[in-house]
Amino acid sequence: MTTSSAQPAPARARKPDWLKKRIPDPRAMNEMRLLLDELKLNTICEEAGCPNIGECWAKRTATFLILGDICTRACGFCDVETGRPGAVDFAEPYHVAQAVKRLGLSHVVITSPDRDDLPDKGSGQFAATTRAIHRMCPGTTVEVLTSDFDGEEEHLVRVLEADPEIFAHNVETVPRLHRKVRPRFRYERSLQVLSRAKELRPDIYTKSNIMVGLGEQKDEVLQVMRDMRSAGCDFLTIGQYLQPSPKHLPVAEYVHPEVFEEYRAAALDLGFLYVASGPFVRSSFDAATALEAVGRRKAAEGRSEGSRS
Repeated sequence: MTTSSAQPAPARARKPDWLKKRIPDPRAMNEMRLLLDELKLNTICEEAGCPNIGECWAKRTATFLILGDICTRACGFCDVETGRPGAVDFAEPYHVAQAVKRLGLSHVVITSPDRDDLPDKGSGQFAATTRAIHRMCPGTTVEVLTSDFDGEEEHLVRVLEADPEIFAHNVETVPRLHRKVRPRFRYERSLQVLSRAKELRPDIYTKSNIMVGLGEQKDEVLQVMRDMRSAGCDFLTIGQYLQPSPKHLPVAEYVHPEVFEEYRAAALDLGFLYVASGPFVRSSFDAATALEAVGRRKAAEGRSEGSRS
């Protein structure tokens, strides 16, 4: 059974009406670009060609990409450049915290390219950035979206010890397509990362993402949801895969918004605490809403109270 209510997407097919976006406000884009350039920061919004960049930057929010803009892995869906990364900028955590403070963010998402070249796989920079934000912006909640760290638990522990409010690691696709979509990752290992994060720190929310439109079947998507819940995953995002360039994997289908709503309802029935599902949803899409939905900002509020006492 293939995904219902979907529009086939042959090469160079026109996108359906529900995938059309307004042109971003050039002034808002320029203001954010100037701030990022001043602090020498990257965002996944730009590097991955996110379709929501105009809306997010107009709201003066962004998902920060630490550890440079070069990835050591080459996934079939991702537009981040693959190659040999540069040296770690140890001032970067402070610069990210500065940007968060100047933008007045109540919630921030931090991610990175894969850094298999580093002994700690980049986990130390995640921890340092999380602590810098908590220290400089005590009322801000932090969400980290990390690699699988090759399944090496010491790196996962290092990130969790920095006390992010949300730990995210994306599964992205169904097992049948995993080798084609994410050749350097393993489906079972991604689930294990989510499971161990919840076992090690049950007080931290866990989150993951699924892309659809790559040729998966509906029952496969539902099974991924069940696997995520078995791993203790709390929050889920589901979005449409869009081909960044002709060299990337083609879109197999454009999934209808009605199907995204079916997926959202099914995920909530499985016990996810929060689900965002729609054509333009991405893993960091409207990220603060998940914590607001569960009514938990206690850790950030506690830090804020402590800073005033």
